[in-house]
Amino acid sequence: MLHIGCHLSSSKGFAAMGDMALSIGADTFAFFTRNPRGGAAKAADPKDASALMDRCRDRGFARLVAHAPYTMNLCSADAGLREFACTMMKDDLARMELIPGNYYNFHPGSHTGQGVETGIGFIAAALNQTLPLAEHTTVLLETMAGKGSEIGRSFQELRDIIDRVEEPWRGRLGVCMDTCHLHDAGYDIINDLEGVLTQFDKEIGLERLRACHLNDSMNPGGSRKDRHARIGEGHIGLEALVRVVSHPVLRDLPFVLETPNELPGYAAEIKLLRERRGE
Repeated sequence: MLHIGCHLSSSKGFAAMGDMALSIGADTFAFFTRNPRGGAAKAADPKDASALMDRCRDRGFARLVAHAPYTMNLCSADAGLREFACTMMKDDLARMELIPGNYYNFHPGSHTGQGVETGIGFIAAALNQTLPLAEHTTVLLETMAGKGSEIGRSFQELRDIIDRVEEPWRGRLGVCMDTCHLHDAGYDIINDLEGVLTQFDKEIGLERLRACHLNDSMNPGGSRKDRHARIGEGHIGLEALVRVVSHPVLRDLPFVLETPNELPGYAAEIKLLRERRGE
């Protein structure tokens, strides 16, 4: 079965997100651990978290994919911002222990003019500090489009981060593939999905691929823009995205829609993709 959902608002709590997911036919979902554009985090209710875990178990949900805020930059040139980001991540990972066995996804960061090598060093150093808190959570590096000074636009950059993380913490790291980001970074998932996955396996290892953000793109391949479009309404197209969700290597991953939609639009995309996969 296609495990698919979308980003849901966490403002009403954990259990409410589970109910929202069920209402649109989803069996997984993503949520921001705090305000995506800021640092504030709502206090977590252990009973509410337990109620969500019960729903997920009873309804056969795939793993959930929590998302760090966009403002968390572990490789900023500003030491104070790096420290703030690291503190934020530690707090998030401690709270993820309330919903054990799920994923915590984050954008690797922007080196803000210091260079990729320096940025990768800062990201790995932060992970060495924070991953000990991820006892029951797998932390996912997201593939990025490469706009500005973003790190993570190539598989090799993600591999370099992983290689600098110490054992045993390295085993707590995975990757979340984003279809829009891959396309915009120049990976040809339209005409050569097999080749892209072969390259991923060679440079990172398919065993680290744990989740997928499923998005069309408003821009041509290689644009390095990162502008998401609804499924079938962008430059990637419906047929290529159906091949993604149907590929033997990918088909059992949790897929998260990050398309510009409200709940009815997400419900329609979930229905469409399940139908196209023959479910």
